[in-house]
Amino acid sequence: MDARAATHDRTDWRELVTVLLLSVTAILTAWTGFQASKWGGAMSISFSQASSARIEAARLDADANRRQTIQVGLFTQWLAAYQDDDQTLTAFLQERFPEPLATVFPEWLASRPLQDPSAPASPFEMPGYVIPEATESAAADGRADAKFREALRNNQRGDNYTMMTIAFAVVLFFGALSGRMRDPRSQWALLGLGIVGCIILSGILLSFPKLV
Repeated sequence: MDARAATHDRTDWRELVTVLLLSVTAILTAWTGFQASKWGGAMSISFSQASSARIEAARLDADANRRQTIQVGLFTQWLAAYQDDDQTLTAFLQERFPEPLATVFPEWLASRPLQDPSAPASPFEMPGYVIPEATESAAADGRADAKFREALRNNQRGDNYTMMTIAFAVVLFFGALSGRMRDPRSQWALLGLGIVGCIILSGILLSFPKLV
């Protein structure tokens, strides 16, 4: 009678541990699934932001190229008028140079490009010749690259949580299987594997970044 009661007590302890293991693991499995979904959403947002920044960069780059093409055309006309010694036309064109050509052109002339071989060949090679749209385009391109890298990181984090979901499912398998074994040693062996796995996976889970 006492032996039967002792066996019953041991069975109750194993069942209690099994229930606790399955309960905790089920909660952690749900949490990892939730986190995988959140990181998947963050990945989609980052990819969308990267795409928007890339489109903005392309638009600004097109604007910069259009502005520079117009200014190159005006400078080419000025150069032709200068070679023809048409001072009226050169003055007319110079007065209508848009920025930043209007600012760097006098500096370029002051560098005596026709006499000094080391002088910039055209105003467009001057350090001060900067089209704002080109700078903004480069910045937007940088943002797009950063968001793309962020999206890849978020994708990897989502994959990590998905793998943890699978790993916790294995722990659930061991915990559930332990209750199907008739041999107490087999029951505790499977339950022990589940407990050790749950502890190790929980430690790994704590090191993961989280979104709430």
